[in-house]
Amino acid sequence: MMAKYNISEKKTKNAAYRELVNATLMDELKEKILDIILIRQKYKDKDYSAKQLAADLGTNTRYVSAVVNVKFRMNYTSFINKFRIEEAMTLLTDKRYAHCNMQEISDMVGFANRQSFYAAFYRLTGITPRQYKKEHSA
Repeated sequence: MMAKYNISEKKTKNAAYRELVNATLMDELKEKILDIILIRQKYKDKDYSAKQLAADLGTNTRYVSAVVNVKFRMNYTSFINKFRIEEAMTLLTDKRYAHCNMQEISDMVGFANRQSFYAAFYRLTGITPRQYKKEHSA
């Protein structure tokens, strides 16, 4: 009986998220979020918060969180970190950045500190940035 209750609880929560923002608005916000975060490379700005993004979109953080959760299936921090790590992966294997240390790479892609860079990198790839560089450098 208890397990069934837990399952229906989760469904209710997801449904509430979807009702918070209608589908059309959600798709519009998704595109605008991608434009700001990815195209304008706001993910590189370590001070760019969900609150700032919401302000730039003329909405609130609950809407931003709902869109990111539903459309990208992750929370805001994971969403931002995904772009940072993808960029770091490029920099780590680019000969032009071979002289850079991990702290410099971390700074370039927008992490506040090296520890959060390492943690996020490992979470996404299963290896450390140093291992990644070693394995993917020519």
